Amino acid sequence: MTMTRDESHPQRIRLFRSDRLERLTTITPRAFAATWIVVLALAVHASWGTASLVVLTGSVLAGLLIWTLFEYGMHRFIFHMKLRSEFGKWVIFLTHGNHHVAPSDSYRNLMPPIVSIAILGSMWCVFLLLAGPPGSALFLGFAIGYVTYDAVHYACHQYPMRGPVLGRLRRHHMRHHFGSREGNYAITAIIWDRVFRTEVPAKRG
Repeated sequence: MTMTRDESHPQRIRLFRSDRLERLTTITPRAFAATWIVVLALAVHASWGTASLVVLTGSVLAGLLIWTLFEYGMHRFIFHMKLRSEFGKWVIFLTHGNHHVAPSDSYRNLMPPIVSIAILGSMWCVFLLLAGPPGSALFLGFAIGYVTYDAVHYACHQYPMRGPVLGRLRRHHMRHHFGSREGNYAITAIIWDRVFRTEVPAKRG
């Protein structure tokens, strides 16, 4: 692994010498959209008819809630894990540290499928084991939460995001990058930073 600037993409940190491996760490917005339209459609198909509409709706909402906590916990406890070994530091840099070094790289503002499909596919299996066929509705809510998270994260880095809601989400995340990395871990459900007392206060004066 190398940690040099990619000459063809000045905003990008090159992670691997191999072009094939390097391509696995990036994704375009179009590829992201195409991938997750298919996955969400499969989840809708798999969950349809497995329970009453009320149960399915509740399951989707429950899955969405689970995602918000997963998002917060993943960012706080996995992406910002303090490891001492050189291998551990390399893994953290590979998964998230490079984003802090090059936060404007549009192809890495979205999680690459090799990671996202593996994580969400595993969660789909967990939901099915816990809830049976209606677990696909839990997964649907979880996946909707993930897609929302990644879309918001991308927008925070690539667009002005003005307005009372979008502007607040962007300011919240930018304080994580340029204020304190030890806080503002939530991207979408920013209430969790307040609940768990990890909110980075806005500078005053």
